[in-house]
Amino acid sequence: MAHKIVLVSGAGGFIGRWSVPRLIAGGYQVHAVLGRAAGGAAGRELPVQLRGAEIHRTDLLDAEAVRALMALVKPSHLLHFAWIATPGLYWTSLDNRRWLSASQHLLQCFHDHGGVRAVMAGSSAEYDWSRVGVCDERSSPLADDAGVAITPYAECKIAMQKALEHFGSAHQLSTAWGRIFFQFGPDEHPDRLVASVIVNLLSGREAPSSHGRQIRSFLHVADVGSAFAALLDSDTTGAVNIGSGVPVSIAELLEKIALQIGRPELLRLGARTASPSEPPLLVPAVDRLCGEVGWRPHFSLTDGVADTIGWWRTKLADGSNETNR
Repeated sequence: MAHKIVLVSGAGGFIGRWSVPRLIAGGYQVHAVLGRAAGGAAGRELPVQLRGAEIHRTDLLDAEAVRALMALVKPSHLLHFAWIATPGLYWTSLDNRRWLSASQHLLQCFHDHGGVRAVMAGSSAEYDWSRVGVCDERSSPLADDAGVAITPYAECKIAMQKALEHFGSAHQLSTAWGRIFFQFGPDEHPDRLVASVIVNLLSGREAPSSHGRQIRSFLHVADVGSAFAALLDSDTTGAVNIGSGVPVSIAELLEKIALQIGRPELLRLGARTASPSEPPLLVPAVDRLCGEVGWRPHFSLTDGVADTIGWWRTKLADGSNETNR
């Protein structure tokens, strides 16, 4: 395709913004959709990653606004991140169902205006954590396969992935679905694990954690964004895990953070009780991402931690209000 126009929803979010530089470098004309609470509102500056993109402030839960946006942009490609993601709320919020409906409407409007390829963001929460440790897109059971109650977030993400696949098949639309595993990096919500530990240690406070024996896979958010851009730019279809694929215990990650900051004595492993629902092992198989898509991460875990600590040092030194969001 000579001219590639991509609409990126949730482009002001933690992950979405990091897809934009890679897309621009790949020759895309990028239209970045910011929601009601995105950067640039209430005195906040736009994320620097959005430089070079055309900005649209559109409520994607407003069906008429979405129709108007698609008619204006007429994108050839769609990269859809927008969804409820507020820590502590998104697992059970009824807004998940609103976003499921809005995402289906977004997809229909995209197709109606000539779109040819759509990639949407899913989650590791779609897998059945009680029956799988290493998650493979082609064989691992999903949470709804077990016939037990699942969270509204997982239920709606699974439903959207299936809707995307069926819609693509019915309308000859190329589609893919990126299942995100565990990410961290600059501007992460301060209530999340890595950010909270970094902020506490840099502030000279204790950082309590569970025992940390859980095995996970962590990826710097810039790499998550670039992986989605690479997936969009590929011909790969279906579900694709987005993660590093390198297993590491939570304790090892937190100890790495504490040592880099120089305050290991403030890390309190075992101070909090681990949730009984937390699986001991949860990591992605990344054969499709690395083999079919041909993507490779830029950051090692050590370098990613250093980059994130450096970002928080600057924010705290500047007296930024970012840590109070």
